Amino acid sequence: MRFLLDAEQRAFAASLDALLTAADTPAVVRDWSRGDHASGRALWSRVAEAGVLALAVPETYDGGLGPRPVELAVAFVELGRHAVPGPLVETVTAAVLLSGADPGTAKRLLPALASGGTMATVAPEGAFALDGDAASLRLALSPEGIRLSPGHGPVRPSLDPARRLTPLAPGGELLDAPTGQALTWARLATAAQALGVGLALLDRTVGHVRRRTQFGVPVGSFQAVKHRLADAKIALEFARPLVLGAALSLRPAEVAAAKAAACEAAYTTARTALQLHGAIGYTAEYGLSLWLTKARALRTAWGDAHECRALVVSAAGDRRW
Repeated sequence: MRFLLDAEQRAFAASLDALLTAADTPAVVRDWSRGDHASGRALWSRVAEAGVLALAVPETYDGGLGPRPVELAVAFVELGRHAVPGPLVETVTAAVLLSGADPGTAKRLLPALASGGTMATVAPEGAFALDGDAASLRLALSPEGIRLSPGHGPVRPSLDPARRLTPLAPGGELLDAPTGQALTWARLATAAQALGVGLALLDRTVGHVRRRTQFGVPVGSFQAVKHRLADAKIALEFARPLVLGAALSLRPAEVAAAKAAACEAAYTTARTALQLHGAIGYTAEYGLSLWLTKARALRTAWGDAHECRALVVSAAGDRRW
């Protein structure tokens, strides 16, 4: 089956691409990695003004445009392509969680998520949360339910410097909100983000092997190089319809399949990009590293490939697709 975006969705993707290209996101990522959130918050506001965060908030709440999972997936491909930092997936997940809360709580918290006024993070109680130091809304998933964590612990280093991890403080207000499809939405957004990361790595690597010469010819003319890039391209193009199809259905097993495929494709592309760039790809000063580390981190975020494939196999066995 072919999944083709309509004219409005293509225009939305193009507008986000233009916005993020003009924002110099590599500089924003480096600031964010150092704990300087000023430029990241400014970019966050522009992303919110474009309507991205509102896509997960029901229209019944001020500022909400959703739920619109297909458009959200389109947006997150562009966010991944430009390596936008911050708890983007977690804010979407928080919006889905709070959409099922009692009306008073939802009305109190959701409009600020949709407008970008509030950054949120979500993590199981006792686990590390992404960007807890930047988020003003911290949701801890406990056996009793969802708690509004009152704070966070010290920042811990991550494989991806732009993913700053913090433990959430225990206690806090217990919300009456079921988890519902929050994990499914988190995996969908992560899959789309990973797909964008992989596409950016492929584009940058193709440009590199066209410019770099060896024995008087471009490196990209070598058959072995073409094969590696073709494998990466095929993996990404196979993942793309899985992501869009999962956005249409929102079935947990289909989303898990898309998450596994997109993250593995991005990781494969990252390994190819690193090999074809050589030692320069390792250096923090070279922009490629911003996408390399993110591809590796997203691979295990919200469930690794083994966990996602186990869900797919289980669903296939009992025909609950």
